[in-house]
Amino acid sequence: MEIERKAALRVHNVTLVDGAGSAAVPDAVLEADVDGRIVYAGPAGHAPAAPPGVRTIDGRGGTLLPGFFDCHVHLGMPSDRSIVEEALMTDPVVRMLQTTERLRRTLESGVTSARDLGALPAGFRHAVATGLLAGPRLQVAVGIISHTGGHADSTLPGGMDLGFDFCLLADDVREARIAARRVLRAGADVVKICTTGGISSATDDPDDEDLLDEEIAAVVDEARRHGGRPVAAHAQGRAGVLAAIRGGVRSVEHGFGIDDEGCDLLGAHGTFLVPTLSTMVKPPDPATVPPWRYEKKLRWRDRTRRNIAAAIERKVNIAAGTDAGISAHGENLTELSCLVELGMSPMDAIRAATSNSARLMGVDDRLGTLRPGMLADLVICADDPLRDIGVLSKPENIVVVAQQGVIRKNTLPVVAQQTQEGRHD
Repeated sequence: MEIERKAALRVHNVTLVDGAGSAAVPDAVLEADVDGRIVYAGPAGHAPAAPPGVRTIDGRGGTLLPGFFDCHVHLGMPSDRSIVEEALMTDPVVRMLQTTERLRRTLESGVTSARDLGALPAGFRHAVATGLLAGPRLQVAVGIISHTGGHADSTLPGGMDLGFDFCLLADDVREARIAARRVLRAGADVVKICTTGGISSATDDPDDEDLLDEEIAAVVDEARRHGGRPVAAHAQGRAGVLAAIRGGVRSVEHGFGIDDEGCDLLGAHGTFLVPTLSTMVKPPDPATVPPWRYEKKLRWRDRTRRNIAAAIERKVNIAAGTDAGISAHGENLTELSCLVELGMSPMDAIRAATSNSARLMGVDDRLGTLRPGMLADLVICADDPLRDIGVLSKPENIVVVAQQGVIRKNTLPVVAQQTQEGRHD
């Protein structure tokens, strides 16, 4: 992947979907200065003249959109083999290199910002931020806090403990505070807890409750005391969803069992729902998962579709996340098709994965929309996602990806405008 140097950027011959407005702008132009900040985004007829030396991309009639967000990924986990194989049979150096490849694929799929909710050390965030690795801008949880026998307990049904250092067990308030402090010490931007069991954990169920109310409150308090960091809750069954919201978490992850009471609480508390439909919309394949997991997924699939469709109809606060690592890496924008399938409009799905996700991650002052003053994180799709949201699901349709005006992926020609001195930039 060629990574270009910092330079002013101009994109033209595109339809603009800016991530905030209710309508697309045909025949649009976007211009960003040398610092990667947008100075114009709108109709070509009102655009300023191209300055000398600006790099210009002809979008060839494609759609220009903000860089997308995935608010629930596990970049340190494979999606093409079991976590047991990963832990027992894969060399640590190979695991690290495979993670860097997942970062690259995620970026090239159109995701320019991501929130990793467990199994990714904070060093990867630093490596991306300083240019050592190509990948989405990262916020990381580092670890996952659960109780003994809960969703993040890495003990296998046969009694063997895989010993994952990102799985932290807490069985009372004191231990919950210590676990929160440990992930914060390790560099967490967001603290991840479990308030229910899960589909992918062998010894519990999504309807089982995990951390107690007072333990949830303790973690939320520790996160508040240390920089006002947010808390994200793995919460699948109804009881754990309600407990998470009442406990003060910033986001409910999955939320498969959410009901009207849960939707009401989301609105009252300003909490986000990240439904991770990519893991649930397709029927499970019994040949690829253990029987216990197949049974749970089959049992929860239709229930999830009904509940999340009702939440979409209620217009609750939804941000986009895929649970990549459980779902496939590098196909992240499939999540938008899942949202549309359950009743969201294509424009609302795009906003869920751009401006609304930027609000969840606390970066909406600079990312998530293509408007003057914002950073030029952008993608160009070769087709029209408002007509067919599914075109975003195929990475080959994402022909340009840029972060702060720096081109990370490009399959279209870049033209260097002639400068006033007659040289070419």
